[in-house]
Parts: sequence; structure tokens; C-alpha cells
Amino acid sequence: MTGDDPLAVDADEEARLRELMRLLRKADAAAGAEEELIGEFRIPRSRIPERHIEGIRTLTKTEAAVLRFLGWGRANADIATLLVISENTVRVHLNNMCRKLELDGVRELNALAGLFFHPLT
Repeated sequence: MTGDDPLAVDADEEARLRELMRLLRKADAAAGAEEELIGEFRIPRSRIPERHIEGIRTLTKTEAAVLRFLGWGRANADIATLLVISENTVRVHLNNMCRKLELDGVRELNALAGLFFHPLT
């Protein structure tokens, strides 16, 4: 961190992040046709931790859609509006996914969703 700006990042941290993104893009490219379906969405298999592959295959299409919006950083209320369901239903889907993927909570699910669906630009 530099100065008092909470959003500032030092050059070393930014360089490490850029290198990580480069390596992830390289892994995605190397994976080629190796993709896994999450609902209707194709995800490079290289982004999915091995221990979650079986759980991913059990997600419903609605759970997959919730996961995708979560990975894009959407709030529960936004996800509910976009999918025309209640916020309570979104929470139920989040809890079901945590159980299916054997996660400790929504924070872990959020991190996993970001790994799956956040674009590497």
C-alpha cells in the first residue's frame, strides 16, 4: 500500500497480480477443449479445483446462474431481480451450493465463483 489511499497498490503487488493473471490465461489456453459445464456455462477445467469437480456437476441450472452472477460481483438483491426470484430463494441456492461443494460458507463460494466466472482481461 502507498500513502493513505485504501485503493492504492504498490508496484510489487500489482506486478504479482499481473503475473498471476498471465499464468491463468496461459492455463486457460493450454486447457483448450478441456472444459466443464456449470449449468449452461462452459468453464476451462484449469479454473476448477479438482476437489470441486463432482460437486459442480450436481448444480442445477438456477444454482449455476446464481453462481455466475455471484462471480461477477452481483449482490443477492441484484441476482434475485435478474433471475426473477426472491432474495430468500437466492440465499437458499447459495446455501445449497455451499453444501454441494463442501464449502464453509458464502465467502468461500464467492471466491470460487470469482475464479470460475471473472474474466481475465
